Amino acid sequence: MKIIGLTGGIGSGKSTVLALFEALGTVTYVADIEAKKLMNADDELRHQIIKLFGEKAYDKGELNRTYIAALVFNNEEKLNALNALVHPKVREHFQYFIKKTNADFVIYEAAILFESRSDKLCDYIITVLSSFENKIDRIIKRDGVSEAQILERMKNQSADDFKIKNSDFVIRNNNLEDTKCQVFTIFELLKKLKNK
Repeated sequence: MKIIGLTGGIGSGKSTVLALFEALGTVTYVADIEAKKLMNADDELRHQIIKLFGEKAYDKGELNRTYIAALVFNNEEKLNALNALVHPKVREHFQYFIKKTNADFVIYEAAILFESRSDKLCDYIITVLSSFENKIDRIIKRDGVSEAQILERMKNQSADDFKIKNSDFVIRNNNLEDTKCQVFTIFELLKKLKNK
């Protein structure tokens, strides 16, 4: 089985690209979603998060995302400490996930694929790019945040140039029809590469 990493900066349209791969029958794993589930369900991880951020880290048994986001926002040390707890658990969960599937390849989607060193799990990497204007527009519509807040979030992610240099495929996601064509082309290539 081949592991295909899928990444891209905030607002690049990773979810759209992932949905297009899923429509072609690809098995996918979304690291962010699984991380959130694990932070609620894994007792050891819950205990470590409470130790790091205090009792307010959970509210009525659920992860208090607003509280934690406020603590890690603009605090690289706390963000790194949280990531150091969560990423190993996600990797462990992913290993369990791939043992249960017999697909030729699985797409592992992670916004911080390189930053979390999850790129080391992957046989091939796809980076999704989009114009700056499209990114800003998508995030404002999706999250209802200001441009200043978006630029602050972007600072926590590696630059597109770095991602391009370290990727096997690049999808330019500015027009849905073009994106569909690119996804289909890469999907067909991956089917051919599965035996290499």
